[in-house]
Amino acid sequence: MKATGCLLVLTTLAALGSSGCGPARRGVPFGPPLHLTERQKQGQVLFMRECNGCHPGGAGGLGPGIANKPLPGFAMRTQIRKGVGAMPAFTEQMLGDAEVDAIVDYLNALQETPGPL
Repeated sequence: MKATGCLLVLTTLAALGSSGCGPARRGVPFGPPLHLTERQKQGQVLFMRECNGCHPGGAGGLGPGIANKPLPGFAMRTQIRKGVGAMPAFTEQMLGDAEVDAIVDYLNALQETPGPL
């Protein structure tokens, strides 16, 4: 009886252990790679430095997802400058106007349907 119980336990463990060894399941494939302009690349660098901590990759994290939320450029600039909710404001001493514009251009590149500038 003990041998049968041990065999049953070992068989169960072997089945559970091997169930994770199959081919990897793949989710929805990524879209085509972004072809960014120089200004958008600068915006990407600035986004990674200043925004990515709360909006990782444009997705939700500590802050909401922003990768597919088309807003007019002036609204994005206002949110960056003034802050929204728990998001801090980024003053001109922290980010110059050209840097904010580069971030807005980068965010528009992430959009499936970019908002107006």
